[in-house]
Amino acid sequence: MKIVISLGNPGPKYQFTRHNVGFQVVDELVADDAKWHLQDKLIFTQVDMVLPDGAQEKIVMVKPQTFMNQSGLVVPILKKKYPQVTLSDWYVVHDDLDIELGQFKIELGHGPQQHNGLASLYEQLGKQFWHVRVGVDGRQGLRQESGSDYVLVNFSPPEKEIIESVKQRVVKELKTVLIQST
Repeated sequence: MKIVISLGNPGPKYQFTRHNVGFQVVDELVADDAKWHLQDKLIFTQVDMVLPDGAQEKIVMVKPQTFMNQSGLVVPILKKKYPQVTLSDWYVVHDDLDIELGQFKIELGHGPQQHNGLASLYEQLGKQFWHVRVGVDGRQGLRQESGSDYVLVNFSPPEKEIIESVKQRVVKELKTVLIQST
C-alpha cells in the first residue's frame, strides 16, 4: 500500500492556481468515476494499480482540505488509518518554484528550498518521503512579485497548455515509480 498526498488549497477560488498543481495531478491519476470520501481534514479515494506480475497494489490518493500551510495536519489521521504504510511509501505531489514551468522531478527526500505546505508535512513526517516536484515558475528570471503571491495566481492561457502537457508526463512517470517501488 502507498499513500499519495497532493498539495493545494481547498475551494474553487484556488482550483486553477499554481499552488494547486498537486491536486490537478492527482485528479489526472484518478479515474473520473472514483468515489472520494471526506474524513476529518481530508478527501481521499483508494485505487488499485495493476503491477507487471498481475498483482494489485492499493494506492490511497489524498487531498488535504486544510489550507496549504497546514497540510501536515492530515498526517496523524493517515498514520492512524494506515499504520502499515512505511515512510518510503509516502508520495507528496506539489508545486515547486525552484523548477521552471514545464519541468518536474520525482525524488526521495529532496524538496524545494522553501514551501510552507511541505514545512508543515516535515514537522509530522520528516523529509524522507517521495517528492513529486512540479515546476510552476514561469517568471523567466523576473521576480517583481513575491513567490507567495505568485503561486496563488492562475496559469496564463499559454502556461495552461504547458502545464497540461507536464501533468500527463508526471502521471506517466509517477505510475512507473509507484510500480517499480513495490
